[in-house]
Amino acid sequence: MKIVTIYDQIQSGMGTKDDKMLPLGGKNVPIGPGIMMTPFLKQIDAKIVACLYCGTGTYLNNKEMVSKKLCDMVQKLHPDVVICGPAFDYKDYAQMCAEITESINDSTDIPAIASMSAENEEIINKYKDRIYIVKCPKKGEAGLNSALQNLCQAAKALAVHDKNIANIKEYCF
Repeated sequence: MKIVTIYDQIQSGMGTKDDKMLPLGGKNVPIGPGIMMTPFLKQIDAKIVACLYCGTGTYLNNKEMVSKKLCDMVQKLHPDVVICGPAFDYKDYAQMCAEITESINDSTDIPAIASMSAENEEIINKYKDRIYIVKCPKKGEAGLNSALQNLCQAAKALAVHDKNIANIKEYCF
């Protein structure tokens, strides 16, 4: 199973919270949380084929263009599933994850899933009935490994078009 991940400047390791204008880019190796997901990806016989990234400022300043480019890149890479996040408690990144997940689901034939912490309550309430949002802890809080494992399990269920949505919903808000 092939997975593409989408990160902000912090999770990609390409910048800090102040480097919001990082341009859209990508790597064909796991980076950021993708490296930490490795043992859980093995459990579902999956691998990350590309990590796409973009600064939150770049995204928020031109959502339509960045979203279209990300959807085009995802369509070209044609993975089995796209994982946006985990966004932890970073509000701008959580918004980016939710909106891009919805765009990928609406404009490509590839399923996408987002992940963020409960601190993003407004975004979760706005999107939880439209996309799958896997629960994760806020940055630095315990439980990240469990959340990454759950994210991989939910991604697998989505990728294989599991008809039992309870298999996905058990990990989501």
